[in-house]
Amino acid sequence: METRQGKSVFAGVAIGKVFVYKKATQVVEKRAIEDPQAEIERYMAAKEKAAGQLAMLKEKTMRDVGEAEAEIFEAHQMLLEDLDFVEGITGMIEQDKVNAEYAVFVTGEQCAAIFLSMDDDYMRGRAADINDISGRLIAILSGTQVSAEAMPEPVIIVAEDLAPSETVQFEKDKILALVTQKGSANSHTAILARMMNIPCLVTTDIELNTDLNGKMAVVDGFTGEIHIDPDEVTLAVMQEKKKREEERKLLLQSLKGLPTVTKSGKVVHLYANIGSEEDVDSVLENDSEGIGLFRSEFLYLGRDDYPTEEEQFNVYKNVISKMNGKKVIIRTLDIGADKQADYFKIPKEENPAMGFRAIRICLERTEVFKTQLRAIFRASAYGTASIMFPMIISVDEVKRIKAIVEEVKAELTKADIPFGDVELGIMVETPAAVMIADMLAQEVDFFSIGTNDLTQYTLAIDRQNQSLDNIYDPHHEAVLRMIQRTIECAHEHGAWCGICGELGADMELTRRFLQMGIDELSVSPVFTLELRKKIRDAE
Repeated sequence: METRQGKSVFAGVAIGKVFVYKKATQVVEKRAIEDPQAEIERYMAAKEKAAGQLAMLKEKTMRDVGEAEAEIFEAHQMLLEDLDFVEGITGMIEQDKVNAEYAVFVTGEQCAAIFLSMDDDYMRGRAADINDISGRLIAILSGTQVSAEAMPEPVIIVAEDLAPSETVQFEKDKILALVTQKGSANSHTAILARMMNIPCLVTTDIELNTDLNGKMAVVDGFTGEIHIDPDEVTLAVMQEKKKREEERKLLLQSLKGLPTVTKSGKVVHLYANIGSEEDVDSVLENDSEGIGLFRSEFLYLGRDDYPTEEEQFNVYKNVISKMNGKKVIIRTLDIGADKQADYFKIPKEENPAMGFRAIRICLERTEVFKTQLRAIFRASAYGTASIMFPMIISVDEVKRIKAIVEEVKAELTKADIPFGDVELGIMVETPAAVMIADMLAQEVDFFSIGTNDLTQYTLAIDRQNQSLDNIYDPHHEAVLRMIQRTIECAHEHGAWCGICGELGADMELTRRFLQMGIDELSVSPVFTLELRKKIRDAE
């Protein structure tokens, strides 16, 4: 038996045969061509085929995983059509009279190098997207399309790393677990694995030896280990561990319909985070009490223009109606930073995470903001809706928001358009908001703590910077004290307080959050029942 250690990004136990996935080696030769125009047409045909493949990958991801996770392929489609990228390729073919494969390879390397030279970690990460797109184009042009080999049975996939386009091409029911040499807990592959409930290890000390193909292995997502050719004792232990995990999941089903309340009688509202209308089915299936975070920005991504009021209204109305009276908290658009839409024409920024984003855009482009608010208020007539505003740093921002809200309500009233009684809240995700939480709580009905951004801003660590993973600590006492202060300030001034960031599902902190007096936790739907059990077991 051989045991290798990795970093677990999703727990669980998988037992099965290994499938070593290796990217096809692309050897790109430079060839002189006589007809540049014909070669450009060949490239354009490959580009069109690649766009079609990306559209299918997006559709498959939406079906298997969810709309939010499928947005990466929208980003790939945008990069595929990027004018600098396209003109770099066609210009090279025309001027240097070289074959399309070589022009794509060189242009792709140049673009990737530009991204890699940037200070921002998110932008450096886009180099991998460029390489993914270039590889796809070259494979189409050369007739060596990269694809997953047919897998006759469910397997444990072992790879150096997996691009999102590679991860989703596998049939979901054929993946027992993912094990990669590279990657991080914040990689797209890790996110997809978590959404698909598939055990996943990254940064694993394992050789990509084809001799591993077909060997029996066990992935322990709880310890981060993979056991290759397990001995009888290890196999028996892991089979028992897997059985217990499956029994635990079945037991959780019995919690459906039960209140989320501690043994001492403390009631906690247990809501779900979603990114699309399609996610509502998962919310209801997992018996969430409501929606604590509807990421409305995904209505704005992957488009060429702003969504209309009517488009937004229909989505919000459908979500609110499906929830049948349960609370739906819609976050106003959080465009900027790692979520970009070209038609917003946001200037390039050296540090977009601290730049022109979220509420800052809304308060400058008030017509875009009012369009969204009108759609939400109109939809609120069909159920119970609340609105929360992201990236707040001042009382003045909240007062300006409330003034705009009153304008919208007055317009709807004048037009005799009905709307409901809508709670207004803010995201607390900046140290500034925490420090003036006592003042902000007097202006709103509730707080929702966005722990992802609050952690990175408090620790001054970009959460997507893999090189700082060893010191990025969401359990840092400074972060926890900020959460404590936020809750206390909310309660002191009659507002309720919840958490909608990833820490909400961190079972190691549940008891502490309860001790702090948290009123609500909003998590991915798949964590709802497990978190309910944790809360009901607490004193």
